Amino acid sequence: MRVFFQKRIIISDGNSPISNGVTIIALLVIFLCTNTLAFAQSIIIKGQFWGSVMHGDDPPIGRSSFETTLGYIPMLSLARDLSNDRFVDLEWGYRMGKVYAGDYAISNTEEPYRLWLRYSSDQIEARLGLQKIAFGPAMVLRSLAWFDTIDPKDPTGQTDAVEAFRLRVFPTSSLALWLWSINNDQDTLSYGGRAELSTSIGEWGLTYHQDPAEMGQNVGQFPIFISGPHQRAAVDYRYDGYFGFWFEGAGIFADSKQDVELNRFTLFTLGADYTIPIGSGLLIMAETMKINGSSTVANSTSEQTYTALMASLPINMLHQLMFITQIDWDNSHIYNYLRWGVTYDHFSLNFILSISPKRSDYDIAKEDLPKTIAGFGTGLQFTLIYNH
Repeated sequence: MRVFFQKRIIISDGNSPISNGVTIIALLVIFLCTNTLAFAQSIIIKGQFWGSVMHGDDPPIGRSSFETTLGYIPMLSLARDLSNDRFVDLEWGYRMGKVYAGDYAISNTEEPYRLWLRYSSDQIEARLGLQKIAFGPAMVLRSLAWFDTIDPKDPTGQTDAVEAFRLRVFPTSSLALWLWSINNDQDTLSYGGRAELSTSIGEWGLTYHQDPAEMGQNVGQFPIFISGPHQRAAVDYRYDGYFGFWFEGAGIFADSKQDVELNRFTLFTLGADYTIPIGSGLLIMAETMKINGSSTVANSTSEQTYTALMASLPINMLHQLMFITQIDWDNSHIYNYLRWGVTYDHFSLNFILSISPKRSDYDIAKEDLPKTIAGFGTGLQFTLIYNH
């Protein structure tokens, strides 16, 4: 069973993991030692502020039906050219935010958002630190959302990052090779790679990742829990022509031998889009995902099927309408999301209507459901975003 949330709330006690602190110190030392900070040819200070007010008709027991969110991410970017085709740059960002239910703060976020150092040339890119790693052509039902939290329903466009070293090599204009090593909160290193090939019939991707972590974890944005060390393998494809077409197929194979857990998962996403010549162009998109789970030591299986439909219409240079509906076929749940966005200069105003199942529609005790109004019942939300 899956609950689709209309916004993401991160709860933090304000203490960053030790590994993040080590990375911060190491990156700053390296950057200072190369004198890039003192002689940077480009220094950019930017940031994103967001504030939202949401009303829901199905709040948790004892909670207000209004929630207010305030947040800010300051960002600093430094860059220096080394030669005609080589440069180094650094990006730092820190996320701060609070969520209030009525007059009471229910969550607080204070955490590093980005901190990476990158070396780039025509044929190589090496990046170290807290960074975004995302790939795959799917838009909503993403089988390959292994290391990110990208959500098209989030008007801020934010995504979580991972502490990693990522290397990308471009042997030819049609081939890209990725290698990465990722450090988790338990200071366990996982590693993997990806190959991307551009051909006349489409874009292909082949991905592999191995995680030796003993602690169980959720993989991706869907209810897949893996216990212990595991491997992931995937293939994806996208075609852009008269219409767009793509698929993502992934397998997750755990070493766990516990007979109470599923230790094999396959995920498959199939999608297509087309632009109808109405106004500035009405983009319509459909995706379907199927998740199968099984166990190699017990006679247990699971099967889940989801569908997403999206329509997006830019009305003019300022206004845009977006509608997304997601269907959980196995639990007969439908999630609807409608957003009217107005963008002017550095400001973005978003009016959002969401209609989701109520708390009573889930076969889960109400006290075990998230203590937020987002994602339950009918919600009205206004979000203001300022990018500078």
